[in-house]
Amino acid sequence: MHIKKILLTGILSILSLFLYAQSSISGQLKDASGTPVPGASLKLQHSAAYAITNDEGFYHFKNIHPGKHILLISAVGYKSQQQVFTLKAGEQLKLNVSLQTAISEINTVSVIGRTASQEVNRQAFNVTAIDARKLYNSTLDLSHALDRVSGVRVRETGGLGSRMNFSLNGFIGKQVKFFLDGVPMDNFGSSFQLNNIPINLAERVEVYKGVVPIWLGADALGGAINIVTNNSRRTYVDASYSFGSFNTHRSALNAGYTAKSGFTIQLNAFQNYSDNNYKVWVNVADINTGDYYPKQHIRRFHDTYHNETVIANVGVVGKKYADKLLVGITLGQNYAEIQTGARMVSVFGDWHRRGSIVMPSLKYQVKDLFVKGLDFSLTGNYNFGYEQNIDTVYRRYNWFQQYKQYSGAGSERERSMYKFRNNNGLGTANLSYRLNDRHSFILNNVYNTFSRSGKDELFPNDEKYDQPKKVRKNILGLGYKFDYSEKWNTSVFVKNYSQKNKYSQSYNPSGNWGDVAYKNQETSFSKQGYGIASTYFIKPSLQIKGSYEKSYRLPETEELFGDLINLEGNVDLKPESSDNFNLGISYQTHIQEVHRFSFDGNVLYRNAKDFIRPMLNPNQTKQTNGNLADVTNLGFDGEIRYSYKQLFTAGVNMTYQNLRNNTRFEDGQKEQSPLYRDRIPNMPYLFGNADASLFFKNVLKKGNTLSLGYNLLYVHAYYLSWPSQGDEKLEIPRQFCQDVNLVYSLANGKYNVSVECKNLVDNRLYDNFTLQKPGRAFYAKVRYFFSK
Repeated sequence: MHIKKILLTGILSILSLFLYAQSSISGQLKDASGTPVPGASLKLQHSAAYAITNDEGFYHFKNIHPGKHILLISAVGYKSQQQVFTLKAGEQLKLNVSLQTAISEINTVSVIGRTASQEVNRQAFNVTAIDARKLYNSTLDLSHALDRVSGVRVRETGGLGSRMNFSLNGFIGKQVKFFLDGVPMDNFGSSFQLNNIPINLAERVEVYKGVVPIWLGADALGGAINIVTNNSRRTYVDASYSFGSFNTHRSALNAGYTAKSGFTIQLNAFQNYSDNNYKVWVNVADINTGDYYPKQHIRRFHDTYHNETVIANVGVVGKKYADKLLVGITLGQNYAEIQTGARMVSVFGDWHRRGSIVMPSLKYQVKDLFVKGLDFSLTGNYNFGYEQNIDTVYRRYNWFQQYKQYSGAGSERERSMYKFRNNNGLGTANLSYRLNDRHSFILNNVYNTFSRSGKDELFPNDEKYDQPKKVRKNILGLGYKFDYSEKWNTSVFVKNYSQKNKYSQSYNPSGNWGDVAYKNQETSFSKQGYGIASTYFIKPSLQIKGSYEKSYRLPETEELFGDLINLEGNVDLKPESSDNFNLGISYQTHIQEVHRFSFDGNVLYRNAKDFIRPMLNPNQTKQTNGNLADVTNLGFDGEIRYSYKQLFTAGVNMTYQNLRNNTRFEDGQKEQSPLYRDRIPNMPYLFGNADASLFFKNVLKKGNTLSLGYNLLYVHAYYLSWPSQGDEKLEIPRQFCQDVNLVYSLANGKYNVSVECKNLVDNRLYDNFTLQKPGRAFYAKVRYFFSK
């Protein structure tokens, strides 16, 4: 009898273990429109069980103990939810959940993914987000994807890897700040810049116009770009390769692995190569005879560019002591030949530049630190990379590739093999506390250190290379948010900006020729800014919003000390400030859930003091920067989009910005400046985009999709120089650029093939100071994607 009880107990135990092993829960998450929600986090309360929804919104928990459970669900842009369920022994429970968007948390974002139209709720901040995942099959880099956003104009000095000038609602260059997962990209160097980063690196790209949220702590004058990478806690591989005109090769690899224990590895790698040997229209003089040949169609011959970059992170996620703890390293290098100066009249044949990035990093995030609602994050990185300018060949070239060789030690521009390190470090800390459903606070601090040091082996004893070039910058911000209801919320904030610059200036102590000495100088700035942003939903589909910021932007290191290529430094630059006003409205509607429409419109006003803007140096061979005492901008941008089911989507956006020189008297002059109220030159003021996409499902086989896409860029003509100066007005002509693409996806997006034609009708395209861009070009791309 005793043995029977033991056997019975053993059988029941084995049976219970078997039934326990068979118990599971799975399902799918969708939003209110029935669209799957990928990347959502699910956790069983009081358990280590954790899951992430895949691209189709599905999740699965295995080996769950029978009984009553609470499933915690959270996703960016949606309200957090709790689902209570009871699981029986051996049951495979199916639990599908519909998520509601979080109006009080996330602003309505216009998603410009070009393969579908999508709506997300809006904050008080004016923000447009590109759903980068919908562009993964294109050969776009981040800069050209952003160039399709209303209010944004990206201008380059040439082809792949060339110097880029970014404009957002009239603010240009460094006046707009760039972030990678909320961390400023101030110290990433030339090997990691917006126009060499493939779109596949990002999950989405957020464009904040006018007023920048306090958690993006930085000294942006009037806008910010935040690149959000794929941080999902799942295993995936995304690999692609493209080839095209001008011998252009681009490849990218993004991969991640997360174990049940929380151990995680992330890898991002990409490379770009191009000869950039496209043809340009130029006037050429024979270097030997002096004969003049106007309007020659000549191929560029010295503009090869390549870069290679790897970003690796390893650490843990989902722990009590850290929601995320990652140690990482970014390694990269680039090589760039320099074909022209700031104008096409300057042409070079040997001058080139190299650079690298060696940047260790640390990322730490924890929620409910000490008390519920208190979240903390800390990031840090330091770039040990170098930059080198190599100009040692004493020649003068023309566009026919003819050159004159000169004797002696000379160069094409400025003899140099100067190799330097910027020794640039950055640390950010963010502390936020949600007191209750209505009141929350945030404290953010960003510290940046810079110290350029270098030597030139051609001039080992030259004292100018030993002179200090140091910058210390700190931005401290405090914000408060009041959520009255899901219809109305308001944020207020204050910021403190401080900077200290150390440098030296040369002088002649004796008055004798060649006698040079250096005098150390130090300047410091301390400014206070503030702002407010508020939004109100008249009804769920109709929102109005307004924001204001007194912003400051401290001079950047390249603006102060130059880049040793085509940008000349100016240590006399002062901080610029601006009063930024924004008023916006957005409206979404639909007809029988089949036809969907959206409208976004924004009116802006900027009043900037000591405005820093690019201009040509006195001999017009380089760009430099200077302070304009007062610049105003009254403008607007808007976008209209339409989509029909999942078959067709189209949209058009337009931007107008009226930047005017508001400096009445210059340099103490009593007479009014002839440039007063002139439009700021070399700045596009009217431009826009139009796009359309068609989708055909189950082409040749179920799960295969064929899509056709079209994009049009329009830029109105604008003056190259001040309109009130000179009898002959130099202008950059009106421009049209049309791109088309075809994408064929197999096995629900696992395999992808695409072909593109950029600048379809081969129009002439110009950018900064009439520098010409590539003509018609063709590209093909293959991509493989796997996820579980």
